[in-house]
Amino acid sequence: MYPEDLIAPMRDELAQAGFEATKTPEAVENNISKEGTTLVMVNSVCGCAAGSARPAARMAVAQDKRPDRLITVFAGNDVDAVNKAREMMAPFPPSSPAMALFKDGELVHMIERHHIEGRTADMIAENLKGAFEEYC
Repeated sequence: MYPEDLIAPMRDELAQAGFEATKTPEAVENNISKEGTTLVMVNSVCGCAAGSARPAARMAVAQDKRPDRLITVFAGNDVDAVNKAREMMAPFPPSSPAMALFKDGELVHMIERHHIEGRTADMIAENLKGAFEEYC
C-alpha cells in the first residue's frame, strides 16, 4: 500500500471533479448496481494516470451530459474495493488506470490502460463524452 499522504493529492484531483472515493466492496457494488449510470475510475500512481487518465476524467465530466454517479477506487490501496470493481468489469482483465461506465448495473463502456497509454487527455475525454452521449 502507498502512504495515504502520498496519494491524497491524486484522490483530491478526482474529488474536486465530483468523484466519490469508494473504499469498500459494498460501496462499489451499491453504486454500480443502482438504476442509472455510474462511471468508475480505477486511479493509480502511474504516469499515465497523472498525465492522461485523471485529466481526461475531469474534462469528460465537466459537462451537462454525464453519468449519474462518479466513483473512484485506488489501485494498491483500496484493495477490496478495487477487486470488486474489477470483478464487475469482467470480462476485461485487471488494469489501472481504467475507466468503466455502467448503466443499470451493466458494463456498457470500458477504457483500459492500453487505451490510455500514449493518448492525450483530450482524446480519452472525447471517448468518454461519446459514451456519455450514448448511455447517459
